[in-house]
Amino acid sequence: MTTTPAPRGTTVPPTEKPVPETGSLELTCWGHAGLRLEREGTRLVIDPGPFTDPAILDGAAAVLVTHEHPDHVTPERLATVVAGDDGPAVWAPAPVVAALVAAGAPAERVHAVAAGHELEAAGFAVRTVGGAHAVIHPDIPVLENVGYLVEGSVLHPGDAFPGLPDGVRPQVLALPVSAPWLRLSDAVDYVRQVSPGLVVPIHDALLSDVGKRVFDRITTGLVGTVGYRRLAPGEPLTVPAR
Repeated sequence: MTTTPAPRGTTVPPTEKPVPETGSLELTCWGHAGLRLEREGTRLVIDPGPFTDPAILDGAAAVLVTHEHPDHVTPERLATVVAGDDGPAVWAPAPVVAALVAAGAPAERVHAVAAGHELEAAGFAVRTVGGAHAVIHPDIPVLENVGYLVEGSVLHPGDAFPGLPDGVRPQVLALPVSAPWLRLSDAVDYVRQVSPGLVVPIHDALLSDVGKRVFDRITTGLVGTVGYRRLAPGEPLTVPAR
C-alpha cells in the first residue's frame, strides 16, 4: 500500500475545520526520539538525546525526559543548557535528575516525576503515564520510564507502550518504531489500543532509509483508519487546541 505525503503544516485528522492560531500546538521532530512542541512562541522539548539535532533546545522553556538511556538524554549537554541564562526547567525520572545535577544543572530547575503525575511545564499541561521501560531481555534491569501526554493531545511514550487512563485518546501518538525492545507487531497493536488521530513515527535512528520505508509501508497497511505520517526533520505539524 502506498500513501501520498500530506502537505507541510497539515492539520491532524480527523479535524476538518480551520485550525485556530491561538492555542494550537506546532509539533516538529528533530531526529530519533526528540520532539518539540511550540505554542505562541513557548517551546517544550521531549528527549533531546545525542541522535537528535542539538538545535531542538534553542529557545526551550521546558524539557521533559522519559528515561536515562543515553539515546534519550546526554546529561552533560543538557545540564549546560539548563545552567545557562534563562535555561529551561526539566522534568524527568529521579535517576535523570540526579545525573543532571551531578553534571552541573541547578537543582532548582530540575524536577523529579513519576507515572501518574499532573504538572504544568512552561504553561503546557502534562500528564505522566507508564512507569517502567519495556523489557529488553530478562538479564537487563528494567529502568524507570515516564511517558508524557501534553495538553491531552500529544503522547510521547518513551521506551514503552504504556496504558492510558480511561477516556484518553490523543490526537497524535509519537510511535517508537525501532529498538532492541520492540517488535513491529507490538507497535501496531499499541496503535490499535490507543486509537490516536494520527501516528508520527519516532525512535528510528537504528533504521536505514530502506528500513524506514518498509516499516512505514507495513504499518500503514495495518493500522486501519488511523492516519500515519512521517515528518521530515523540522517539518511542522499543527495540532488543534482542545
